[in-house]
Amino acid sequence: MHKLDRTDTRLLIALTEDPRSTIVALAEKLGLSRNTVQARMSALDASSVLHSFDRRINPAALGYPLTAFISVHLEQHKLGAIVGKLSEIPEIVQAHGLSGTSDLLVRVVCTDADDLFRITGLILECDGVQRAETSLAMGELIPFRARPLLERSQDA
Repeated sequence: MHKLDRTDTRLLIALTEDPRSTIVALAEKLGLSRNTVQARMSALDASSVLHSFDRRINPAALGYPLTAFISVHLEQHKLGAIVGKLSEIPEIVQAHGLSGTSDLLVRVVCTDADDLFRITGLILECDGVQRAETSLAMGELIPFRARPLLERSQDA
């Protein structure tokens, strides 16, 4: 992973403030040359510091107003195949491998309770999935954010 320096951190903070900023606008705002910003952005992108920007799309705008988290218990030796099958389900927008009582935490979006039931059924159909426990998200209280971490690293 790319080690961030102060210039990288300033650039990333500026992007959190305005993710649509152009290279020229970022250079002007930060008092850097366009070439410096372009090179830094390319390096950050190449080293996987920057993730996909599709997380900014609100699923409700696409007709998926409900979000649920499904804890999945599975046979460990089938993890790869299960993840492969789960990645084919479009309503699964994120999944994390876990330590602890369950093996995966899957974030799904759905149109309604019936749709959630259908998606849960697709997950349970995967060979090696033993059981699933579903929790409906009542609201996002702290959206994904990186700015506090960037500001902390800038102070260090």
